[in-house]
Amino acid sequence: MIIYNSSYLKQFTAQVFIKMGCPEDQAWIAADCLNQADLRGVDSHGVARLSGYIRLWELKRLNATPQMSILHETPSTAVLDGDKGLGLVTAPHAMRIAIEKAKIAGTGWVAVQNSNHYGIAGYHAMMALEHDMIGISMTNASPLVAPTFSKSRFLGTNPIAVAFPALHQPPLVIDMATTTVANGKLEVLQRKGMDAPLGWTQDKDGNPTTDAYSLKKGGSMLPLGGDRDHGGHKGYCLGAMVDIFSAVLSGANYGPWVPPFVSFLEPPANQVGNGIGHFLGAIRVDAFRPALEFKENMDKWIHTFRNAEPSDGQEKVLIPGDPERELTAERIKNGIPLHEQVVDDLKKLGESFGIEFEDKFEDRK
Repeated sequence: MIIYNSSYLKQFTAQVFIKMGCPEDQAWIAADCLNQADLRGVDSHGVARLSGYIRLWELKRLNATPQMSILHETPSTAVLDGDKGLGLVTAPHAMRIAIEKAKIAGTGWVAVQNSNHYGIAGYHAMMALEHDMIGISMTNASPLVAPTFSKSRFLGTNPIAVAFPALHQPPLVIDMATTTVANGKLEVLQRKGMDAPLGWTQDKDGNPTTDAYSLKKGGSMLPLGGDRDHGGHKGYCLGAMVDIFSAVLSGANYGPWVPPFVSFLEPPANQVGNGIGHFLGAIRVDAFRPALEFKENMDKWIHTFRNAEPSDGQEKVLIPGDPERELTAERIKNGIPLHEQVVDDLKKLGESFGIEFEDKFEDRK
C-alpha cells in the first residue's frame, strides 16, 4: 500500500474534474464526495472510482456541465432532472433543495432522474445535520444483484443512508448497501488476489461461490442476508424499496434497465426511464419536538447503546458511524492508503490530462 495525504488526493481529483470540463464549484463538490469516502474507509467509492467517471464522460454517457432542472414540485417535494451529470454533483444539489423545502414545510423530499453514480450515500444524508435535520439518502445502481430464488441480475447494491444529529455525541450515521457487501469490496479483493467469503455472490447458475471474479463470469451478488434461511429475502425487499423510491418514483431507469457504471458495458436497450435515480430527504427535527430535547435524547441513546455489555471476546459495542468516524480521524492524521494498482491508474489518468500525480508519504507492505 502507498500512503497519500488526503488533501492532496482531493486537490488532484478536483483538478481532473476541472480538466474534464466541470465548473470549478462542482468539481470541488465531486472531489470532496470521493475524498470523504476514502477518509471514512469506503475505499471502493473513493479516488479508486475516479477513472470510471472519466471513462463514462469519454463515451458521452456523462455530462460535465449539467443544466439541472426541476420537472415537478410541491412545497415539500420535487423531481430533479440531473441532465446526465455526475451523481456526485446532482445528489448534493437535490439534498440542498430538500433542506430548503424542509425549512418551510417541515420535511423535504427530492427524487432525481437522469443522473449517474453518486458515491457514498452517507455523504448526502450528512448534509442535513448542520441544519438540525435528519438526512436520508438512497440510490439505485448497476443491476448486479439477483432477487431471492433467482439467478437474474435485476437489482443494484442500492444503498440506504440515514444521519441523525446529536448534541455532544457525534451524529449517528447509518450507511449501508442492501446487499451482503458492496460491489467495490469485490474489486478490492480482486486487487489483493483474495477469494470472497461464501454468501457474497453466486455463479451464473445460481450456486454459491467464493470467486471474487464471479460477476465478470455471469454470476450475481446476493441481497443482504444471502440465502433465504439467513434473511436474504429481507435484503431483497430493501433493495426493491430503494429501486422504487429512486427510479419508479422519479422517472429514472429501474431494475435491469439501470445503466451500468462500468464503461465496457452498454446501457440496456429499450430503457424505461432516464439515467440513474436517487431519492433524498431532509426532516426538520423541530417539526416533531424541540431540537434540543431530541439531541439530548440522542446523546442518551448513543451513550446507552455504546455501553451495552459486550459479548465474550468483544472489546466494546459500537454505534452506526463509529468505525467511519474513528478511521476518518486516523486517516486525516496519517494519510490514505492506496493499492498500487489504484496509484498506477491515477498516474495514467493524470498523464492523460497533463497533471502529475505524486506526493506519496511512504510504502506500507
